[in-house]
Amino acid sequence: MKRLLTVFGIVVLLALLWTGLGTIPGLQGQVAGGSQTYETAFGEAGESGSQALEGLRTFFSFSGFLNITWANIFMIAIGLIFIFLAIRFEYEPLLLVPIGTGIIIGNMPFVQDAGLQLGIYEEGSVMNYLYFGVLKGVYPPLIFLGIGAMTDFSSLISNPRLMLLGAAAQVGIFLTFLGALYLGFALPEAGAIGIIGGADGPTAIFLSSKLADGVNILPDGTTVRNLIGPIAIAAYSYMALVPVIQPPIMRLLTNRKERIIRMKPPRAVSKTEKILFPIIGLIITSLISPSSLPLLGMLFFGNLLKESTVTRRLAETARGSMIDIVTILLGLTVGASTQADVFLTPTSVLIFGLGAVSFMIATAGGLIFARVMNLFLSNEDKINPLIGAAGVSAVPDSARVVQHEGLRYDPTNHLLMHAMAPNVSGVIGSAVAAGILLSFLM
Repeated sequence: MKRLLTVFGIVVLLALLWTGLGTIPGLQGQVAGGSQTYETAFGEAGESGSQALEGLRTFFSFSGFLNITWANIFMIAIGLIFIFLAIRFEYEPLLLVPIGTGIIIGNMPFVQDAGLQLGIYEEGSVMNYLYFGVLKGVYPPLIFLGIGAMTDFSSLISNPRLMLLGAAAQVGIFLTFLGALYLGFALPEAGAIGIIGGADGPTAIFLSSKLADGVNILPDGTTVRNLIGPIAIAAYSYMALVPVIQPPIMRLLTNRKERIIRMKPPRAVSKTEKILFPIIGLIITSLISPSSLPLLGMLFFGNLLKESTVTRRLAETARGSMIDIVTILLGLTVGASTQADVFLTPTSVLIFGLGAVSFMIATAGGLIFARVMNLFLSNEDKINPLIGAAGVSAVPDSARVVQHEGLRYDPTNHLLMHAMAPNVSGVIGSAVAAGILLSFLM
């Protein structure tokens, strides 16, 4: 560490000397009235010194110390906070560590017009090539393939009515869409912002890459803004903060008597049902919303690989190494897209605010609808309204939060398997909602 500080001090000292001495004419080989002897004896040395100082000048002008801004420092601090939350509190570490690191990488200052091809928005740069998967919506379907290969739909198959809770939670998407329109966002931009309410990062990235990519032309001739970065960061941030945001809403909208309701154990689901579900689900959802096919097609395909039991190698690859690789690339490039001069705008602040409201409305929608359902159910069939909060598609974090909250009021009441039904239906619901918005707004 001492050696590093010593080297750093020497570089800074030389830079300061260059700043102070660079103005002395003699150091630039421009000494007036000098003798022929001086020019002969010291000309070459003076020229070498001038070249060295010029090299030092160039080095310092390209260094981050000269080009860093307060905006860069602010964003780097945000990246460090993401990494801290992931490591210290284990808030979605598989997402926040790559995103936080990407934010730091994306905000390392450099001379943008020097042709170094370093930034994520510079054509030909390595980061720009990796960002292609985000910009063109390649990564989200691959993520869905892995999710499908990891997901067990047994709880949903066992109790299909719980799918309504996942559908009810999508109200946050459409209300936020209307709110974004009210605040002056264009139709495609509002649609992309609204999907944050589903708490589904891949879906948010997929939809924003289609509607708010900075390329599409609006009817009035203007170009939509590139909102992929702010939308993706907002979606993943609220996914990570599920354990913080949801519990207060759950306690506010339910009473103690409702929180201790015991539900019937899910029935056993046959292998045939598990195999038929992704096939039937693929056909029905594609007919309802063809635009959601890239996401739901991969989701159900991945689940079929898992449940068929004859493609174990493919299923293991999809839910293992493949989804890990795509998650790394997705998180890193999404984080790097938060380059300060592009990301720090009033629009980003509005998106974060709308995203928070959207997520809270979605949580409340599932809780309230669960209570409404209980009005029409017999005492033995009533559902614990806490599982309505799992209607957002943050799988399986919302289901875990429901489990934790249920155990707070009854240590023997396990709600995890029940909560997984609306949780996985929320994934399907948010993808269908994204497809509907895409159909109307493209």
